Amino acid sequence: MVVEIHVPLLPTPGLPDGSYPFPWIEEVEDFLSDLEDQGDVEVFDEGEEDGDVYVFFVTGAGEGDLLAVASRVATLPGVSAGTTAVITSDEAEDFGLGRHVAIPLPAL
Repeated sequence: MVVEIHVPLLPTPGLPDGSYPFPWIEEVEDFLSDLEDQGDVEVFDEGEEDGDVYVFFVTGAGEGDLLAVASRVATLPGVSAGTTAVITSDEAEDFGLGRHVAIPLPAL
């Protein structure tokens, strides 16, 4: 099982002129790398741009845990509203083919 985290590629508002418009990409990569170092999840593949979204990939845990990680990504500072998760497999032929889940998940 792989969970794709689809983040809309929207520039971070309020950045100085000439700044990289998507600093949250590195923030998310660092966050996921830290979780991987702790053994919580595995980063399945490098994140990549796909049309108007940037896609991150996590695996190595159960569905609930992977969706919790995706939910945490959706609430990181600078991450665009409208982030979604897609539950798929490592054999999917394209991004976004699977069950879509709205994130962040509601608090229990």
